[in-house]
Amino acid sequence: MNTASTTTTSTSTSTSTSPADASSSAQSSGAHPADSHDLIRVHGARENNLKDVDLEIPKRRLTVFTGVSGSGKSSLVFATIAAESQRMINETYSAFVQGLMPSLSRPDVDLLEGLTTAIVVDQERLGANPRSTLGTVTDTNALLRLLFSRLGTPSAGPAVAYSFNIPARKASGVMTSSTGEKQIVREAVYHGGMCPRCEGRGTVSDIDLRELVDEDKSLNEGAITVPGYKAGGWSVRFFTESGYLDGDKPVRDYTETERHDFLYRDATKRKIGGANLTYEGLVPQVRRSMLTKDRDALQPHLRAFVDRAVTFITCPDCGGTRLAQAALASRIKGINIAEACAMQIGDLAEWIRGLDEPSLAPLLSNLGNLLDKFVEIGLGYLSLDRPSGTLSGGEAQRTKLISHLGSALTDITYVFDEPTIGLHPHDIQRMNDLLLQLRDKGNTVLVVEHKPETIAIADHVVDLGPGAGSDGGTVCFEGTVEELRTSGSLTGRHLADRAALKDSPRTATGALEIRGASTHNLRDVDVDVPLGVLCVVTGVAGSGKSSLIHGSLAGRDGVVVVDQSAIKGSRRSNPATYTGLLEPVRKAFAKANGVKPALFSANSEGACPTCNGAGVVYTQLGFMDTVATTCEECEGKRFQAAVLDYRLGGPGDGGKDIAEVLAMSVAEAEEFFSAGAARTPAAHKILARLADVGLGYLKIGQPLTTLSGGERQRLKLATHLAEDGGVYVLDEPTAGLHLADVENLLALLDRLVGSGKSVVVIEHHQAVMAHADWIIDLGPGAGHDGGRVVFEGTPSDLVAQARAGEPTLTGRHLADYVQHP
Repeated sequence: MNTASTTTTSTSTSTSTSPADASSSAQSSGAHPADSHDLIRVHGARENNLKDVDLEIPKRRLTVFTGVSGSGKSSLVFATIAAESQRMINETYSAFVQGLMPSLSRPDVDLLEGLTTAIVVDQERLGANPRSTLGTVTDTNALLRLLFSRLGTPSAGPAVAYSFNIPARKASGVMTSSTGEKQIVREAVYHGGMCPRCEGRGTVSDIDLRELVDEDKSLNEGAITVPGYKAGGWSVRFFTESGYLDGDKPVRDYTETERHDFLYRDATKRKIGGANLTYEGLVPQVRRSMLTKDRDALQPHLRAFVDRAVTFITCPDCGGTRLAQAALASRIKGINIAEACAMQIGDLAEWIRGLDEPSLAPLLSNLGNLLDKFVEIGLGYLSLDRPSGTLSGGEAQRTKLISHLGSALTDITYVFDEPTIGLHPHDIQRMNDLLLQLRDKGNTVLVVEHKPETIAIADHVVDLGPGAGSDGGTVCFEGTVEELRTSGSLTGRHLADRAALKDSPRTATGALEIRGASTHNLRDVDVDVPLGVLCVVTGVAGSGKSSLIHGSLAGRDGVVVVDQSAIKGSRRSNPATYTGLLEPVRKAFAKANGVKPALFSANSEGACPTCNGAGVVYTQLGFMDTVATTCEECEGKRFQAAVLDYRLGGPGDGGKDIAEVLAMSVAEAEEFFSAGAARTPAAHKILARLADVGLGYLKIGQPLTTLSGGERQRLKLATHLAEDGGVYVLDEPTAGLHLADVENLLALLDRLVGSGKSVVVIEHHQAVMAHADWIIDLGPGAGHDGGRVVFEGTPSDLVAQARAGEPTLTGRHLADYVQHP
């Protein structure tokens, strides 16, 4: 261990005194006893891969936690410190209230002292409810609705009359109170602003009939192209034997009546095939059987059909505003609430400040201050009607931070999970300023981060490692940033990294044309995305990168998109189930032992009956902690004892049972399935992809809930590498990656391009930009100040342009980052 780390450790040992001793020492020195509690002490932390970590974190300082992806940063900061703080706060509520709250178990740690109230600002995306917008999740719309209910002319009614989440209703009848009193109600009006046609969604679904029916054929010839409707099958005989249609007549020759009966007829009682059944047209059948279900829950072939057949068009009644006509007719100075929500937030703040209404001064002040916070945090380019599910991870994280800016609360512990995700180097300084503001108000700020620009502002740095998974979980370094640079730890060695520009970039073999792109803030952009090379699309947050690539490239044939969406999975899910690895493994076990594959699934027939394949038994104790204990029958292996008698492998080691295989790391499993009696090419192929993305250390049976953000991102990337496609689109693949991990990612991208693929990366990391063959830079600013291509060319040309005095924002930061020739 380095000198700085050793010194800190010895200091940590000497200062680990009891509260009574600390109080006595403080009194003897003349200081107030309360001033001695200036550290958060962690002793014996063992959550996930942590190895009895002892640590002292200074309060009211900015502490950055670094280390490779999977080294234990999140386990220490979120699963231990923040989790225990939130659990102890929950215990202060009454038993009744605790019973209504989620039960939190105590982290696996010996002792935690000096905790303060923790507020977690994580990377989780905001809810993707179709009616959820930026304005609704931040409560800005609530203030705006109140404003229009007071000032709008003609008034649509109370504030709820301007809400697209509440329908307008009329009711008549007899109302009975809880006391039994009855009252006759005639035409009672319940206000609401929801557009009745689209139900507040702004879009209505339309079905492309060309994907449902081949009009050149008859029903008996297979005119219906919907999956499951085979000529001669009952689903088609349902139509031909209904008496409405001639099964041998081409669909194009149907009369208007026959066409309506075939496609749109409402449910009608009819004798079909000798039975009394309910007949309905093909379109209502498809809507009921497929469109009312969750798309992700459909089988892959049905999901592909729905994507082809269903189109979403702007609601013709509300024009996509989601609101009823009464709400749209109400205006303040010529602006209705939909137009106000569609404004760029910075412009909306100016409009609010221009309203002079003394009777509403508190409301206008609160609304103006809230909008100013959006601008201060760098989200002034967004609009309040932006669907919350379309916000990037970085935008979502900054949105959560808005309510804490200007708060009067102090002595809070703010916990951030990579707050610079999704930020251009130009925007990182603004985020750094916000972190320092929170600290300077007397708060403790804990940040899990990889970017050198944010590590540089830390008062205290904790580096975990030295490796990932079982090779991590220890504190490699504690101290200042300057001590980190000379510490010799992995982070210290990479902190001053600078990339070299390519001497000879690859030459494009073709191009994907984008013409007239106008999604969101794009201004009829025309650009050619080169093929056969590594192309990086960059620009400040909100410049239009995602709008350009996801709006114009995604969905084309041969294009595989790896976006930022979180992978789904419970404690029962693991890398083996998520990647499909378990399927060939189960078949290999079944073939070797002459039994059913279902026996080798902990979620099916092979599950331990006591814990149902979970490996642990949960004991619910009402409002108190839920206790999880290792299953005594299977000893945490999740399988029945009889299943573990079946083995796979050569006679030399006696083979492995299914639990032993799932306990292997990716690297161990790759070797195991590569040769000998256990040789399974399908499993080896999947394991090789996991190793390619740098997950060789990961246990293939490790629950997904224990993986870090960077590990999940790479796991998803490995899964998509199996898809057939000539063009890979990666959206910020460096998210959650340590500086050392970025080198491995670049090597993987080179291998992809070398194998004949085209790779398009939306990215802010300067090392990825410098490694590119071609750069497309959007800007020059965000929102309506962006949406244009400001540079196309090689990284060398971008840097040369910047050094010649004509820099774009990207060019300026890239020129500062790369090594000078």
